[in-house]
Amino acid sequence: MALIVYRCFLYATWIFYAVLNDLSADVAVALQQALERISVEMVFRSLYFFNRALLQNPQLQLIPWLVEHQRSMGLVKAIGQRHRRNASKSLDIWAEALT
Repeated sequence: MALIVYRCFLYATWIFYAVLNDLSADVAVALQQALERISVEMVFRSLYFFNRALLQNPQLQLIPWLVEHQRSMGLVKAIGQRHRRNASKSLDIWAEALT
């Protein structure tokens, strides 16, 4: 019996993460950002706030609402100084090949 419950929990977790990753990909496309720049955790956390807004206005759509509130929800990850520095070095190395 415990094995069945464990398997159901495992499958439910996989399905949940598959749906969450698909939602994050849709947000990335709508925001015209790379998927790596979208915070999956913040997309998950914003679902609570969308649910609260949906109670006020049943006509709301999820993706447009997330795009509208992406700054306050923190959906796009900030680019750190180290990442900018690495990108600059990479561009210096590969500049000739890219032109």
